[in-house]
Amino acid sequence: MFKKMTAGVMALTLGASLLSGCSSDGADDGKVTLELFSNKSESIETYKGLIKEFEAKNPDIKIKLDAPPEAETVLKTRLTKNDLPDIMSIAGNATYGELGRAGVLEDFSGTDLAKTVQPSYIDMINRLVGPEEEGTFGLPYATNANAVIYNKAKFEEHGLEVPTTWDEFIASLEKVKAAGDTPIYFTLKDAWTGMIAWNSLGANVAGEDFAEKKNAGETSFAEKYDAVADKMATLVQYGHKDNMGVAYGDGNNAFAAGKSVFYLQGNWAIPEILKANPDMELGVFPMPVTNDPAQNKLVSGVDVLLAVSKDTEHKEEAMKFAEFMMNKDTAQKYIDEQKAFSAIEGVYQEDPVFEGIKANFENGTITSFPDHYYPAGMGAENLVQEFLIKKDKEKFLKKMDSEWEKVQNR
Repeated sequence: MFKKMTAGVMALTLGASLLSGCSSDGADDGKVTLELFSNKSESIETYKGLIKEFEAKNPDIKIKLDAPPEAETVLKTRLTKNDLPDIMSIAGNATYGELGRAGVLEDFSGTDLAKTVQPSYIDMINRLVGPEEEGTFGLPYATNANAVIYNKAKFEEHGLEVPTTWDEFIASLEKVKAAGDTPIYFTLKDAWTGMIAWNSLGANVAGEDFAEKKNAGETSFAEKYDAVADKMATLVQYGHKDNMGVAYGDGNNAFAAGKSVFYLQGNWAIPEILKANPDMELGVFPMPVTNDPAQNKLVSGVDVLLAVSKDTEHKEEAMKFAEFMMNKDTAQKYIDEQKAFSAIEGVYQEDPVFEGIKANFENGTITSFPDHYYPAGMGAENLVQEFLIKKDKEKFLKKMDSEWEKVQNR
C-alpha cells in the first residue's frame, strides 16, 4: 500500500527535488553522482545502509537519495518537465503504468536481471502498463501483503483460533466485543488505510479481472462490489469509538500498546509496531473474506520496483546499482530490515511473525491489489472513506463507477 497524496507540501518538496536535478555529470571530485528517487519514507534508513555498501565497492559513484513526501506527485511533475531521476524505487501501481506507457524507462525484457524475478510479479507490472507498450520497464524488487495482524497475547487470552472463513472471522470479532475489548483498531483518518480491507475483499469477491472488464464496459462497481461494500460496513462496527479520528502512525502505537486484538494493515506496519513495543508477539493471517477457504487468497503486490530512466547520462553506473540491488545478499538485507517479501527467486522472508502467510507465497495462493489497476487519480480511498461515514451504499457504488469513467475519459 502506498501513502496517498495531498497537495499541501508539494511545492516545497518539488523545489527541493528539482534542485537535485535529473543526473549530474560528476561531482568536483570526479565521481559520477546518480539520483535514487524513492517513494517510501519507511525504507530511508535501509537505503542509507545499502548506499554506503555500494559506494564502498564503487568509489567512483555517489548515490544521492531523494525520498520526498508527496513522492508520486513530485515524480509526475518531473515527468512533465523531462527531468526524471536516474534510478527510481517506486511502487508497482498506476503511476508506474503511466511511466511505462510514456516510454521514458529502460526496458529490462529478456535481461538476466529480469530472469531472476518471479514471473507472477513481472506479469503484474506488465498488466499495469497494458498491451499497447511491449516491455518490462521495471524490476519487481520487494513485495508486500495485506493481512490481519493480531496481538498473540490477547488472541490467547480470548481463546481464539485463526479463522479460515468470513463467518469464523466475524465470530472472533463478536467474541472479543462481548468480552468488552476492542476487536479492530481502525485508522480511517488516513483514508488510504481503508483500502487494506477494501483490497482484500475486492480481490477475492469481485475477481482479479475486474479492471479489465470495467474498462471494456462489461461490469461495474454497482454490479460486482455490492457484497464488498456490505462487508466493509460490517467490519467498521468492530472498531473503536473514533474510527475516523485516528491516523496511521497513532494507530500503530495504539495497537502496540494493546488497544485492540486485530489490526488490518500491511506487512510494512510491523516494523513500526515493533519500534513502539519491541517485546510484542505478533501473528498474521490472510483476511478470510468468503466462506470457502480455497477462495481466500492473500493480497500481495509489488511494493518496490527498480526503474532506470531511459535518458540518464550514466546508464552504465545506474545499471551497476540495479545489479547490486538485485544481488541476493542485498535483497535479503532489504527484506529482513523492511519486514517485506522478495520478488527475487530464492530470497525468502524467514521471520516467524509471517508464519501465517508463508504458505500463500510458497503455494502461490496470492492475488494482486485491485486498486493498483484503478485509473491514477481516481481517489478511491476518499470515496471509500466517505462511504464508511455516510453509509449510502448505492450512491457510493455509482460514484465509484462515475469517477472511474471520468478519469478514463480525460
